[in-house]
Amino acid sequence: MKKYYLLHKPYGMLSQFTREGGHPSLADVDFTFETDVYSVGRLDTDSEGLLLLTNDKRLNSELLSPENGHPRTYHAQVEGAPEFSDVRKLQNPMKLKIKGKEFTTRPCRVSILEPQPDYVDRLPPVRVRKSIPDTWISITLTEGKNRQVRRMTAGAGFPTLRLIREAIGPFKLKGLKAGEVRELTEEEVGKLI
Repeated sequence: MKKYYLLHKPYGMLSQFTREGGHPSLADVDFTFETDVYSVGRLDTDSEGLLLLTNDKRLNSELLSPENGHPRTYHAQVEGAPEFSDVRKLQNPMKLKIKGKEFTTRPCRVSILEPQPDYVDRLPPVRVRKSIPDTWISITLTEGKNRQVRRMTAGAGFPTLRLIREAIGPFKLKGLKAGEVRELTEEEVGKLI
């Protein structure tokens, strides 16, 4: 039977069931997953937010295939105060180096979040400098290269301090606390495909 889950991955946790480097993994979540369930895509250890887990191999390949370009929305707390021209720079294709190879991003949706979100403080807390403001922005990508959002914001001059995946397609993080799991219905999964 096909199963689908949403998980709010906390900071510091690996997006896999095996433990490595002293980090907690999905095996440490207070929930019993079927043995054939795995995460669709990943979030870096230092990123937080929405993770989709399933045993549906077809859905996995459909969501991860770049041709299908399914949207993923991230909220990034960046150092500095981006202006409209900076938002435009992030929206347009950017050249990035990923694993030694040059890569051009697809156009994406970027906005400064107004009002600024009030997320629960992260442990350990984000490094904040009193002399430099920080700003939350929203970035919706239809691709997912290694550390892409962090590379994009740094390339635009606004390093990411905290990164939270807010949405995968129609599914939102809202209502899920860090470490919490929610099972999806077949009807909900139908909206994703």
